[in-house]
Amino acid sequence: MKNLLFFLMTIIINCSILFGQTNNLQPQTKIMTLGVFHFAYHNMDAVITEDKDKISVLEEPYQSEIIAISNAISDFNPTIIAIERPPDKQSQIDSLYTLYKNGKFTLGKDEIYQLGFRIGKKRNVPVIYCVNDWGRHYENLHEIFTDSIRSAKFTDYYLHSPDSLYHNPGASKKVSGIISELKTLNDPNHIKERLSVYLLNPFKYEEQPGDFTGVDFETGRWFNRNLRIFRNIQRIPHRVDDRILLIIGREHLNLLNHFFDVSKEFEFISPLPYIEKL
Repeated sequence: MKNLLFFLMTIIINCSILFGQTNNLQPQTKIMTLGVFHFAYHNMDAVITEDKDKISVLEEPYQSEIIAISNAISDFNPTIIAIERPPDKQSQIDSLYTLYKNGKFTLGKDEIYQLGFRIGKKRNVPVIYCVNDWGRHYENLHEIFTDSIRSAKFTDYYLHSPDSLYHNPGASKKVSGIISELKTLNDPNHIKERLSVYLLNPFKYEEQPGDFTGVDFETGRWFNRNLRIFRNIQRIPHRVDDRILLIIGREHLNLLNHFFDVSKEFEFISPLPYIEKL
């Protein structure tokens, strides 16, 4: 019996070692996340940019900077590009991208065009994939949103709490240069600091003492949303030798970079070594 137990334990240990080695050696698809501010200032995020702080990326010196960034990121040699648009816009993006490659579409302000289309054409990337999602809320949040009184209380707390996004120094400012701005936005320390904000307001909001109203809101608005974006990226047909470039609003890096970093499917690549040389 002792010999049998020893034999079985030996098999289990060897299998565990072999399994661990297999996991460590599992090939991964490289993915670079390029975090940006929204060039077209759609103002659909929590932080609103005032008109006086907006720049026109179609003017100089910003156009020259964008071209330099595009050339630098192109050195990553992406074979797949993903952008912050929902999948239901895929046919629209396909049409515009085809027109651009045929010289029949003038690039607008949006980073999707200025960076995504520009890099895609330069590297002959066949498709620009739409991977955005808006997340999903719990039912108790829908009840708040459809109740004017409850919604007003939540909004007031969201806007006027001392640790609100709207009171975060430096959250919205005028960009002095696109290259320097992207270096800051993609810096790991900056990204880590930005995630900390999502654990303050409205995360701490409670309709009744001890409930999880704010937690549930942030779960759908941010954590669920980024997990869905991650899943959309997984859905893109890709091989181990592909190189994916994700161009997305800088705030998403505080979760997505972590997901890619711990993923067994992807190898996270920072854009900093490519843009720091500019």
